[in-house]
This record gives sequence, structure tokens and C-alpha cells, in this order.
Amino acid sequence: MLNLPLTFAQRAAAPGTPRPWLLVLLHDVASNEHDFLKQVTAFPERFYVLSLRAPHRMGPGSHAWFDFAIPPGGSPVINLEQEAQSSALIVQSIVAAALSLGIAPEHVVLAGFGQGGIMALSLLLMRPELMRAAVVWHGRLLPEILPKMLDFQAERTAFQGRQLWVSHGTHDAMVPAVHAQSIRRQLEHTPIHTTFREFPVGHELRVGEVAATVAWAEALATRQPSF
Repeated sequence: MLNLPLTFAQRAAAPGTPRPWLLVLLHDVASNEHDFLKQVTAFPERFYVLSLRAPHRMGPGSHAWFDFAIPPGGSPVINLEQEAQSSALIVQSIVAAALSLGIAPEHVVLAGFGQGGIMALSLLLMRPELMRAAVVWHGRLLPEILPKMLDFQAERTAFQGRQLWVSHGTHDAMVPAVHAQSIRRQLEHTPIHTTFREFPVGHELRVGEVAATVAWAEALATRQPSF
């Protein structure tokens, strides 16, 4: 039985799966672990799916990884203390789950939507040793975490073999697609191999986008890591 610092929902890998993978899910703001788990049932049963609940309660069934405010005409300002606390709890959860399940970091994928995607990207850039890949659905790169990122040149080997899926909706009014395009530009000259896709949707995760992500993850699971 998993003992984690965050509340979670789970779907076990198929019994007898040789060398299973761990897919850790981070939901969007104002959502929860159960709603998000329902959206990704298409992932094959070689993945043990673990959906974490954000620690900051907004209301019934509604949670956030961090609070934020948007001043008139300005950019979002986040609660840095809450973001750091959530990051630490996610890290502890990944380490504890992987250890309990006997899954090595090269078989760990961290995936998030919206605010969860923000957290997934941040942790890939700050703690790449915890995972093989990250999935960012409709997210962005927090400028606040840039000083905490590992240096791509000095720590090049830390990112060797890491993979990143970034997908976004061209009609996303909540997190405009320019943020996903910016992720691609900022990471294109780094050791992280980034796959970028756009879909004609708003701030939502639809079947076509999930299916494309699953195909990418399946291809990833059949390749040997280069680290």
C-alpha cells in the first residue's frame, strides 16, 4: 500500500506486467485527482497511474498547486511559498511511490494539465534525476523558477536522455498557445528532446490530444534510455 504525503487516486498496472512504468498526474487549478484520472484512461496498462491531489484547498473538490493573482494588464503573480511547498510534496510523492513500487527513474513520467503542467515542467527542469520524461498539457514555463533551474551547460549530463511532450490548444483563452511555443523555443538548444503539438481546442484535454500523447508515451516505453 502506498504511503504518500499527498492524497491520491490510482490505477494499478496490469498484473504480471514486466518492468512497469509510473505515470504521475498533476491536475489543473480548481480540479482534483479523481477528475483528472478519468481523462487519461487511454494510457496502456503497462503504466501504473498515480493521480495526486494539490495541497491547497479552494472549495469542495477544488484544489490548487499555488494561488495566483493577475493584476490589470499584467502577468500572473504566483504564491512562491505555495509553489515551493507543492514542488517538495510532489518530489516526496514520486520518490516514495517509485521506491514502494520498485520502479526506477527511467520508467517515471510526470504529466500535468494547466497548473499541473506548469509544475511538471518546473520539476523536469529542477529535478531531472527523478524521471525519464514530462508531459505538459496546456501549461507554461514559470519565470519565477528560472533561477532554480539546473544550468543546461554545466549540468548537461543531468538532462541527457530526458524527453518532454508539450501540447496546447490553439483556442486556449486561459493559457494562450504562445506560452507553449515559448517553451519550445527556450528548450530547443538543450539536451531535452521536446515533442511539440497543437490542437484546435480550448483549455481542455480532448480525446485526440490524449491519443497523440499516449502514442508518444508508448514509443518512449519501447526505447532504451540513453542515461
